[in-house]
Amino acid sequence: MSLGIIRVLTTGDESVLLEHARVLKQEYGLQSVTRCIEDQPDGIYDVQSEALAVPKILRLGRQLQEQGCKALFLSCAADPGLAELRRAVSIPVVSAGSAAARVAAYLQLPAAVIGIGSAAPAPYRRLLGEDVTYARPEGVAKTTDLLTPAGREAALACARRLHDAGAQVIVFSCTGLTTIGLAPRIRREIGCAAVDAVSAAGMFAAEWLGGSA
Repeated sequence: MSLGIIRVLTTGDESVLLEHARVLKQEYGLQSVTRCIEDQPDGIYDVQSEALAVPKILRLGRQLQEQGCKALFLSCAADPGLAELRRAVSIPVVSAGSAAARVAAYLQLPAAVIGIGSAAPAPYRRLLGEDVTYARPEGVAKTTDLLTPAGREAALACARRLHDAGAQVIVFSCTGLTTIGLAPRIRREIGCAAVDAVSAAGMFAAEWLGGSA
């Protein structure tokens, strides 16, 4: 195994759990193993849930390194515990939030962020500006809300509103948007660029690990 994927949503549904690994295999040829932290069925969605998650992320990161992973992917756009995780292991770590924000910044086009929190996470504000346009889909407050038909349609409608308001790039600040396949729908149905946080992180991981792309 090469890439260890840390999911911050606790789930026993393998199709949900392994979706990010499937994307990275399809796009970059990356071999990976996925594990989720325990006892967080709603994932990370506020300050309290993030504080609970960080020790679990560190523990899981160490375990994946011990099991032979050569790099880690922290699959959460808030980058929870990223600095601590990098200190806790001796292998490279990429996180969804900073990867997506960095790709969007490089494009140098009007960008807007879509996510599930009350504001754009810190990595996005740091790299795209404190005043970066941000929106949350109607009726969505947790990652699991996206996994319903209503959540999927609300996410697309939110992206459309951001595009209509002038955004040429829609940047994901929730990896659940990858799970529901929002990026190809934005490109196909709205016709603008979408920066998927999982795909962005995979681009960096592929350079470290020698993916097929």
